[in-house]
Amino acid sequence: MIKIDLHIHSKDCSDGKMSLDDIFKEAKRRKIRVISITDHDSIDCQNRAMMLARDIGAYYVTGVELNIAFSHKDYKGGKSVSLDVLGYRYDINNRPLMDKLHELRRYRRKRGAKILEKINDELSKNGIPCLTQADLAAIEESVDGTFGRPHIADFLVKKGIVGDRQEAFDRYLVKCNVPKMPVSLKEASELVRNAGGVLVLAHPNNPNGTSLVSLTKSIKEQHRIIKDAMLPYIDGIECWHSSHDSRTVSEYLKFARTEGLMVTGGSDCHQNPVIMGTMPVPLFVAEQFGFCGEQE
Repeated sequence: MIKIDLHIHSKDCSDGKMSLDDIFKEAKRRKIRVISITDHDSIDCQNRAMMLARDIGAYYVTGVELNIAFSHKDYKGGKSVSLDVLGYRYDINNRPLMDKLHELRRYRRKRGAKILEKINDELSKNGIPCLTQADLAAIEESVDGTFGRPHIADFLVKKGIVGDRQEAFDRYLVKCNVPKMPVSLKEASELVRNAGGVLVLAHPNNPNGTSLVSLTKSIKEQHRIIKDAMLPYIDGIECWHSSHDSRTVSEYLKFARTEGLMVTGGSDCHQNPVIMGTMPVPLFVAEQFGFCGEQE
């Protein structure tokens, strides 16, 4: 069976734990034949990823993961929730797409500073010394890719304020969160499609992440939401994902076929642990992206 993984994050341009070089060395070792690096809000590593894929004889699909704000009038009182979408097969030199992603990353750094201000309020209440501008600079220095809350969490661990990343989120980063720059599904769709790509709803039934579970745990109702408000803007659904059980895969595969949507799959590997290439993604998924099984 050909190994396929269309959802991997790098240290260079996102919140992964491994560099692109190490990711592709591991991909070669694991004999992954079709691969995509889908860094958050960044396509700066795509050129390098394409070259590395060629070096190991793998078929490469350009990728990116975008966070969107989404709402449905019948759920949570119409309040917006956070979802993820994946863009594939776009032109990496498309200027509007590049400009928007650079804007999003600039905002992420401003957001990080605001989160630290809120954390300092909590630290003060507990008699713990506040984080300083030097600390913010140190966090920024540690960021290889896209600035996010995991980088702040790791710094809190390093400072001895919490024991691990999960405790950082439980004690500080959830209550001290600051909203991301809002990007609508329509805007994300236009950005990717106008760059020649396709847009895929990521991990729709992930119980622990940004997914439709935040609106409803019912897969049937999730399908209704997609039909009501998403079909004009998406080209596919990520069926195979490390958080999806066999029932989810089956139900979403059936739904995608009924609605004429493409399907994708990947591990969503951040390399902790290293799970790339472990999803049983079938060959026809790669064939949707032009893979003919001839690459060696």
